[in-house]
Amino acid sequence: MSKLNIILVDDHSLFRNGLKLLLKSLGVAENIYEAGNGREFLEIIRHEKVDIALMDISMPVMDGIEATDIAMAEKPDFKIIALTMFGEEEYYLKMINAGVKGFLLKDSDIKIVTTAIEEVMKGNNYFSQEILLKLVVHKEKMQKEPELLSEREIEVLTLICKGMSNQEIADKLFVSKRTVDKHRENLLGKTQSKNTASLIMYAMKNGIISS
Repeated sequence: MSKLNIILVDDHSLFRNGLKLLLKSLGVAENIYEAGNGREFLEIIRHEKVDIALMDISMPVMDGIEATDIAMAEKPDFKIIALTMFGEEEYYLKMINAGVKGFLLKDSDIKIVTTAIEEVMKGNNYFSQEILLKLVVHKEKMQKEPELLSEREIEVLTLICKGMSNQEIADKLFVSKRTVDKHRENLLGKTQSKNTASLIMYAMKNGIISS
């Protein structure tokens, strides 16, 4: 993976400085930008070339949820990984719905952080195992029982969870991409999901895939 332009968004400068030093020592980043809140983050990504953000949730001025929501509306392909602590479960689904591609605990090993960055830059989602468990349990409490999925929808959902695009799924199942587009649309509606990350949560909760 080529070196990236990364922005660290957190209101604690000590945390930013520590993570910045670790990322620099591993040669992951070309440039590392810093922001103390969501408003500063938005100002930076509007004027600088940034590939990916590591985003805190609770911040003054503008929190990570609002900042992510605005950033994804302006730059739909932008990559954001949320940084969180235990006890913030109420924000998890809000961040996923806003458009984050991954979740990490703030005390994660630096190797896990770099793995998450690599996976998200490839177009995949990445959630630490602790976060996955919290997400599934939290969504199970909040979500009403959805409509049952057809065998074909389960098949499509399984392939989505493997990171396959709609075209790749269509080729594998020998159907048109338009058919897969419709299946994905139906899956989002039936599972009350807003994006791929939410579909993955549903699939794990219901035993379609394992974590």
